[in-house]
Amino acid sequence: MSTDISALNNFPVIIGGGAAGLMTALQMAPEPVVLLSKAPLGAEASSLWAQGGLAAAMGEDDAPVLHLADTLAAGAGLCDEAVASRIVHAAPAAVEHLAKLGVAFDRRSDGGWRLGLEAAHSRNRIVHATGDGTGREIMRALIAAVRRCPSITLLDGVEARSLIVEDNAIKGVVAVNAQGPLTIVTGRIVIATGGVGGLFLESTNPAGCFGQGLALAARAGAKLSDLEFVQFHPTAFDGPSRPMPLVTEAVRGDGAILIDDTGQRFMADQPGAELAPRDIVARAVWRRRAEGHRVFLDARKHPGAEFAKRYPVISAFCKMAGIDPATDPIPVRPAVHYHMGGIAVDIEGRSTVNGLWACGEASRTGLHGANRLASNSLMEAIVCAQWVAESVRTASGDPLKARAADASPPASDPSAVRPILSQGLGVLRERHGIERAIRGLYPLANGRSAASDPALVGLMIAVAALQREESRGGHFRSDFPDTLPSAAPSIISLADAFDAARDLVETGSLSVGSAKP
Repeated sequence: MSTDISALNNFPVIIGGGAAGLMTALQMAPEPVVLLSKAPLGAEASSLWAQGGLAAAMGEDDAPVLHLADTLAAGAGLCDEAVASRIVHAAPAAVEHLAKLGVAFDRRSDGGWRLGLEAAHSRNRIVHATGDGTGREIMRALIAAVRRCPSITLLDGVEARSLIVEDNAIKGVVAVNAQGPLTIVTGRIVIATGGVGGLFLESTNPAGCFGQGLALAARAGAKLSDLEFVQFHPTAFDGPSRPMPLVTEAVRGDGAILIDDTGQRFMADQPGAELAPRDIVARAVWRRRAEGHRVFLDARKHPGAEFAKRYPVISAFCKMAGIDPATDPIPVRPAVHYHMGGIAVDIEGRSTVNGLWACGEASRTGLHGANRLASNSLMEAIVCAQWVAESVRTASGDPLKARAADASPPASDPSAVRPILSQGLGVLRERHGIERAIRGLYPLANGRSAASDPALVGLMIAVAALQREESRGGHFRSDFPDTLPSAAPSIISLADAFDAARDLVETGSLSVGSAKP
């Protein structure tokens, strides 16, 4: 790397090269900012893989208040209504802004927006680009804009390993590149590292997204919220590839149905049928498979012969597996897709640590509640990036003094964590399985190995899941199947998780800490 790292001291640092990080960096202009990306820009970002689109009230029969109502209904009582309202009202302008940046959204022949329907939406409001390649097209445009922007210093191949914190305030970041460790002194850091799917064996997320941002924040002393709410997408492609290719919900919005290996349409009698909220569909598919059946998405009639034209990405990987969706049912199964929880932030993205913000899937804004409404996540990242950038710009303080490079922790490897979390924190959960996961994760999280950071994130998820003794949204407890009449977000720190796990391991019972909702 030819960049003089010392020359970057006191610039704001954004950690993460997905849509949230790129858009935050662009919104910071013309203030100089440093963007750290562990992989070549966009290569390991979940945003790149997004087949769905952005949810926004763009249609003549739609309005933000209708979008808000659908969001709150899907969130199962845990959305922050004020936050959700502000975000969905800003969504149409965010789509227009992306179009001005060069995103080639799909249009009708008259030039109007081509709007799709996805689960739990009451209107066609999903804006797509190149059919099922929305994420790839958005990332193409954002990467091009970042490379054109003179105020952004891009450091790709640089992995953040730890944050420097003194008196609950950010003082810098310790990172590693091919030449070794490096330290950037700064009082302003934005975490935009994506989700936790790489902590599970079966996920639609890139394997490199395994909660690194959550680990950075937790070790820095930040509070995390709603970690127990993990969304399983009901229609991941049931094949050998890992990560698992996704069969977007838009296919069901076009009329495809779920059948089992006997041809039975098992969702027909459910309210909303195949377009019920994702947690309901995922549990139905999971149970069908547990009964010994395979499950398929049948698109032979709808969209039928139009499938390859409308969904070229899905059509391509199906054909590689010897399947033509126009004539063959597509084998599917649930897989980890999105994390509703994350770093607890306010509407401007500020965490509980001074000088630390979060944006995108790594954050918990209150938009999603217990169950993300389809296509609200890309929209959240794009909308909130503007507010995060404004907050970071106005928070500049006195310059910090340069310091010697700190020792960096080892590179993380989640492979030891994946089977533990997959077995204990799946679509259906119960106390004994979660407790086994905690006992398995605690010694790993308490060590200093490559598994430590992934294990501590998994441990915090498991403790929060054990302490929420109800079923709500993406968190379903077979031993507590009912939803309590009132709900509150869970809040947990790293110290809370370690204390609770230590009690379980040493005494056989879990302490009631601040993670209790």
